[in-house]
Amino acid sequence: MTDTQIEISVLATLSDISAQDWDACACPETADGARPFDPFTTHRFLSALEDSRSVGTGTGWQPRHLVVRKGGAVIAVAPMYAKSHSQGEYIFDHNFAHAYERAGGRYYPKLQIAVPFTPVTGRRFLTRPGHEADGMAGLIRGALQVATENRLSSVHATFCTPDEAARGERLGLLRRTSQQYHWENAGYRSFDDFLASLSSRKRKNIRKERATAQDFGGEILRLSGEAIRPEHWDAFWRFYQDTGARKWGTPYLTRAFFDRAHETLQDDMLLILAVRNGRPVAGALNFIGRERLYGRYWGAIEDHACLHFECCYYQAIDHAIAHGLKTVEAGAQGEHKIARGYLPVETHSLHWFADQRFSAAVEDYLRAERAAVGEEIEILTSYGPFRKVMETADGRETD
Repeated sequence: MTDTQIEISVLATLSDISAQDWDACACPETADGARPFDPFTTHRFLSALEDSRSVGTGTGWQPRHLVVRKGGAVIAVAPMYAKSHSQGEYIFDHNFAHAYERAGGRYYPKLQIAVPFTPVTGRRFLTRPGHEADGMAGLIRGALQVATENRLSSVHATFCTPDEAARGERLGLLRRTSQQYHWENAGYRSFDDFLASLSSRKRKNIRKERATAQDFGGEILRLSGEAIRPEHWDAFWRFYQDTGARKWGTPYLTRAFFDRAHETLQDDMLLILAVRNGRPVAGALNFIGRERLYGRYWGAIEDHACLHFECCYYQAIDHAIAHGLKTVEAGAQGEHKIARGYLPVETHSLHWFADQRFSAAVEDYLRAERAAVGEEIEILTSYGPFRKVMETADGRETD
């Protein structure tokens, strides 16, 4: 796909583009040697998914990555997949699929611009600095052309940034909002400092949960980089399989992904392990960004009260405070996170449907859904655990 200046191509594997060219678009902020804002669109992360066969033939995630070149130089890329189902996306469109097929259409395959199995907000239209407008426009044009030429039902870009959502809407895509739960670091110096910002009842409850969890009979380790050893992945794989079987039927990631991650992503990961009698019994896997910690997977082979809350939420907060991170993203869903300091925030996605009448109907639905999501976030936030300070008659502050 070309014009006088722009050339758009589709790659069946990430190995067809150099890490240097991809990352110059995906994470140009690493040019100073620091961490990427998030590791999920880096060449090393997406390659680990492909090399481990977590995506590809037989998975329902077939790579169809977009590359935009201008004057022969790569100016924009996007991780795109042909999808034969809607699993592993976390922006649920099953109702769209059912309605499309009831109307006589074929919803699958569709195109998905996304990071597989990863409900984390980040840039999806990855452009070199200085090429934001023409790069994103080229990527959208390329995705729609691939869909049109192959008679596909739709194109979706999930967990894009608010800026991308606004720009995509101006370019003719439909904007959708959803919500998930994040913890924000208000300059806390310690976990006790965070607790002091909570109402007395919530503060006592968290202290009780942490004490209960610590009584499981072992120790909790936070491991990153070279401190993570191959045997730790053997243990975590058992945890992940158990959780994956219960949540999704089949775990999304293969065992080989964790071996590949050990080779190329060690410094991007924080592994929290609960160890009892020298044996890991539970664990949570997080990924580390420049300003954020991303909670991704949890599992256990023993049941201990409150250990899930400790490993997934409180240890993540501890790490964020200790390392000056601004936010902990605790993944999709789960209103139980509110009482533990994780409040609802908006997430964004973009959508295009080949059938214009269907698109108009979806647009009406999304307009009403956005209003409902906004109201839900406002209501849920009001139930947050933070102190609502009032002043007594004698001028003292009280919860």
